[in-house]
Order: sequence, then C-alpha cells, then structure tokens
Amino acid sequence: MESVQSRQLRILLVVFRALIIFLIILGLVFVGGTIYALLFHTTSQEDSPVNLSQESGEGQIFTGIGRIRIPTTDPQPGMVVIFALFVYYPNDKAFTEELVLRTGDFRHIIVDYLGSFSVAELQKLAEEDIKAEMLRRFNAILRLGQIETLYFSDFMIIG
Repeated sequence: MESVQSRQLRILLVVFRALIIFLIILGLVFVGGTIYALLFHTTSQEDSPVNLSQESGEGQIFTGIGRIRIPTTDPQPGMVVIFALFVYYPNDKAFTEELVLRTGDFRHIIVDYLGSFSVAELQKLAEEDIKAEMLRRFNAILRLGQIETLYFSDFMIIG
C-alpha cells in the first residue's frame, strides 16, 4: 500500500507535468501568432497614416497627423485637443509622399498656431477661422499639391 506522502508526490508530479505542457503550448501559440502576423498581416487604414489604395480618382482620408494635445498660454495652462484630417488622392504618388514627409511639419504648425492662444481667445475664435488659417499654413509649405479642405474629428478646448 502506498503511503500518503508518495501519493501526494505523484499528484504534484502530474500537475507539474500538465503545467509544463500548458506553458509549452502557450509559447508555441505566441511564437506562431507572431510569425503569422509578420508574414500575413496587411496594414489597414486605421494602422497607417495613409491608405495607399490604387483606386484611381477616389479620395482617401489622411489621418497621419494624429491627435495632438497643446497647452495654452494661460498662467494655469488649459489644453487644446485636436485631431486634424483631410482628403488626398493616393494615385498622386509624389504628393502622397510629400504629405507623409510633412506630417511632422503639420504637427508643428498646429502646435505653434493653437499654442499661441489663451483658452478665452480660442473660445472666441470660430472653428472655421482656425481651419482656414491652419489650411493656409499647411498649403504654404507644400510644393507638389494643395490640401483642399481641413477637417477636425476632435477639437476640444479644456480650460
């Protein structure tokens, strides 16, 4: 007859082996998933600042500027949260490349422009006037094309 101690040791050994097998399977799933993602993943429009679709003449939304948080000039700084986007045409490869290369410049323009106001001044400005000025500044640095219309999917003034 087995002793209680040897029976407990046997049970612990079975549990330990089951845990080891589980960890090996979990590791294989992670490694397999990573390899699959690297080999077969296609970038969607949400993942990429630019959707490089080849559909001729169809406009796409450029979201590469992203969401920006800008402090205001107030003594107790408020915050402006903005997500600017615009339509571009991916069949114009040269202009598309320029847009991607200018993304950092677009962000600096937004920060410099909106960061020069206080919360009260921003609240007095019409959103259309802000868009028009930023669009003018964007187009001033572009050489291979022009942005037609600027949109904000987020524009919040927190003060």
